Amino acid sequence: MKIQGVSHRSIEIIPGRKTVRILDQTVLPHALEWRELAGLADVVEAIKTMRVRGAPLIGATAAFGCFFALRDDPGDDMVARAYTELLATRPTAVNLRWALDRIRRVVVSQPPGARAEAAWAEAGAISEEDVRTNQAIGAHGLALLRGAARRKAPGSGPLQIMTHCNAGWLGCVDWGTALAPIYQAHDAGLEVHVWVSETRPRGQGASLTAWELGQHNVPHTLVVDNEAGHLAQRGLVDLMIVGADRVTARGDAANKIGTYLKALAARAHHLPFYVALPVSTIDWTMTDGIRDIPIEQRSGREVTHVAGIAGDGRREEVLITPAGTVARNDAFDVTPAEVITGLVTEHGVFEASAAGLGQLAEALGRTRPGTATT
Repeated sequence: MKIQGVSHRSIEIIPGRKTVRILDQTVLPHALEWRELAGLADVVEAIKTMRVRGAPLIGATAAFGCFFALRDDPGDDMVARAYTELLATRPTAVNLRWALDRIRRVVVSQPPGARAEAAWAEAGAISEEDVRTNQAIGAHGLALLRGAARRKAPGSGPLQIMTHCNAGWLGCVDWGTALAPIYQAHDAGLEVHVWVSETRPRGQGASLTAWELGQHNVPHTLVVDNEAGHLAQRGLVDLMIVGADRVTARGDAANKIGTYLKALAARAHHLPFYVALPVSTIDWTMTDGIRDIPIEQRSGREVTHVAGIAGDGRREEVLITPAGTVARNDAFDVTPAEVITGLVTEHGVFEASAAGLGQLAEALGRTRPGTATT
C-alpha cells in the first residue's frame, strides 16, 4: 500500500542488512516514524507496546524475532527461550503461535550453524505469503461487495460498509484482511463509503484505519463506537466486515472489544456481518470461543486516560475520569458463529459453523481439524 504516494509495507527488510524496520503505530497518525528492530528484545518490546499490532503482523514480526535470537545463539536453549518470550507478548492472536511453531519446526531440523539462516528465510517467506494471502482475501471479499452493490436500489449512493478496529495493511504485512476487499473495490471503480468506528480505548479506528483509508483516498467517515446500531437502524449501513485475532473450529471469532455489539446490531437489522481472516488465524484446537479463547487484559490506564496532540504540537496524555477510578480493559470480545454471516478467507467464503470450517479443512487437505493429511 502507499504512504503519501510511495509504496510501503508495515514491516520491511532493510536493504543490505539482516534487520527489519516497522512503522511505529503508537505515534500514528500524527507522526510517521520507522523503528529498526535488530534483536529479540526489540521485537518483544514492539509487540508488547503495540508498536506493531494485528494478528498477521504480530506473527510475521515474531518470526523475525526468532532469527535475531538464533543469530546470537543458535542453541536449543535459545530456540526454547525465544519461543517462550515471544509467545508471552500477546495472548489472544493465534497467528503468533502459528508463526513461532512454523519457525521452530524449520530450525530444529537444522544443525545449530544453519539455524539462523533458516529462520531468516522462513520469516521472509511468512511475510511474502501474508501479502499473497491478503490479496486473495480481498478478491473473495470483492465478490461479496459487488453482490451487495447490485442489490442496492439504483441511485441510492455508494455501498455503505462498516468496520471496526484496524484490519488493514497496518495490521498485516500488506493489503489487510477486512480492508483488502474495500481497497480492491475502490481500485476497481466500485463506489464505496466506509463507516470507521473509533475503537475505544486505544482508538485504532480513529488513528489507524482512518489514516490508511485516507492515504488510499477511500471515502470514509469516523463515528463513535456507540453509533453502529443507530446507523444500521436508519438504513445507512449495507454490510459490516471486520478482522479477527482468533477463530475457533466452529466459527466463533475473537476481535477487538466492541465487535460483538456490532454483530448484534447487524443481526437485528438483517445486515450481512463478515469476518475476514487468513487460515493461520483459525485455532483448530478450540471449539467454544467464549469458553476457551484467552482474552487479553490490558492496563486500565488506557481507559482512564487519552493521548493526543496538544495545541502546541506536543503529544500529551490526559486523565478523563475522576482520580482513582478503577477501569476494566478487556482487549477483545468473542462473536459467536451464529451471528456471523460468513468467514472470508484466502480459499473462499465459508459458513461460520463446524460444517463450514469442515469444508475448509477438506480444502486444506486435513482429515479433521488440526490434523494434516499425510
